[in-house]
Amino acid sequence: MGTKYKEILKYFPEEIEKVLALELNENFEKLEEIRLRALRPIILKFRDDEKIIKYNVSTEEILNTLAHICENSIYSYQNEISNGFVTIKGGHRVGISGSCVIENSKVININYVYSLNFRIAREILGCSQNILNEIINLETNSIYNTLIVSPPGAGKTTILRDLVRTLSSGIKDYKFKAVNVGIVDERGEISSLFHGVPQNDIGTKVDILENVSKEIGMKMLVRSLSPKIIVADEIGSKEDIEAINYSVCSGVKGIFTSHGESIQDLSLNPVTKSLISLNLIERIIFLDEKKKGTIREIYYLDKKNREYILKEKGTLI
Repeated sequence: MGTKYKEILKYFPEEIEKVLALELNENFEKLEEIRLRALRPIILKFRDDEKIIKYNVSTEEILNTLAHICENSIYSYQNEISNGFVTIKGGHRVGISGSCVIENSKVININYVYSLNFRIAREILGCSQNILNEIINLETNSIYNTLIVSPPGAGKTTILRDLVRTLSSGIKDYKFKAVNVGIVDERGEISSLFHGVPQNDIGTKVDILENVSKEIGMKMLVRSLSPKIIVADEIGSKEDIEAINYSVCSGVKGIFTSHGESIQDLSLNPVTKSLISLNLIERIIFLDEKKKGTIREIYYLDKKNREYILKEKGTLI
């Protein structure tokens, strides 16, 4: 079961570790989530299934697990906890719920922690190949500004990470030379920095800003690190759109992701609608929720007519 298996189990109290070791056994490679809730059973989510373990987790075990996650210094992890998650060694992300402490309209802490959700990080090298075919611009040794869209859990971040790895390392088959890629990793899901070291393979020519808003991070990258491509996950605010506009108008290409299921969803969401209306995005790629990591449909920007055309079907929006 390898190193990742041991990396995960070491964070749990002894009794839970024993239970998980028995339950996971040879199924770890299919594991996606381990969810602990106070005074509730443990729930394991696998790729195609879910299992409820009849072991009620105590509040003390929740707090002990959180202490292990925070290396026995919860105070030093307060910023991450305030954001609702902590990234641990191996790039795994632990979501946290409980009673939020609010100050000046911002969450500054989570007290009385109720649940922890371990999301198992997995790299799938080469999973972005089909998208590469659609977004690379060989004439400029760059890419088309791209928005990747899907509901949660369809593989957006995994594909985004592989795109970074590939574009920043060069692609011999395409005669594509490696370019500087800047990541604004607001929640630490793309590179998964742990003590300053990426836990995922993100390629060669990459600079990372983690735990910073997209609005601030994109401007920092453009002004100081000379990226050819900027990458950010889950666009969701008008400030994000302003940052994208600033970056693209500064001559930097971008790859971004957003939640949604259809072009209609993007048109109804005020944030993504405003991004589309700027005609900065040259490719909109929808992933298939039922077949993780696969493309369902692609829209191309017709710059002359300022319209998006559905590939092969000729549908305009």
